[in-house]
Amino acid sequence: MYLSDANEAELIVEEPEEYVEAPETEEIFDGDVEVNTGLNKALDTYRKLIEKNEGLEPLTEKQQEALEKRIKEIETREVVETIEEHEPIEVPCEKNKITIGPPTLTRFEKARIMGARALQLSLGAPPFIPIPKTARISLDIAMEELEQRVIPITIRRVLPNGDYQNIPIDYFD
Repeated sequence: MYLSDANEAELIVEEPEEYVEAPETEEIFDGDVEVNTGLNKALDTYRKLIEKNEGLEPLTEKQQEALEKRIKEIETREVVETIEEHEPIEVPCEKNKITIGPPTLTRFEKARIMGARALQLSLGAPPFIPIPKTARISLDIAMEELEQRVIPITIRRVLPNGDYQNIPIDYFD
């Protein structure tokens, strides 16, 4: 039913006789005029949002002037079209202060540290603390070592531009 035989009738499309070919239109571009349509559309949207947020009353002359001033300021901003290469640099830990990220270990950092240390312990690495009587697996020992901050490890936090900060585990709250 759904499959048709190749020898069956072909679909023939005939153009009506009253079909008139539309004349071609020429597009004229002026190379000197540089219009950023995206910026104009964004500014129009910004203008509408400001006018809408002010309520039912139209903007006063002072508010209208302030809005136009802000729009002119936005239009004069430099548009960055190319990304310059950035050489990643290390952000130093001054006075034991953490400048990248929260001052505490994130749950992901904790999980990574405990997992790596538990693997080391299970492969025969000596523990840094006396083994607690409640510890049943290497992960329990790793958790206790992390709580006591005796694991000699440094966390590297990286910013989107590549800059990073190496933070010793002692610096965390």
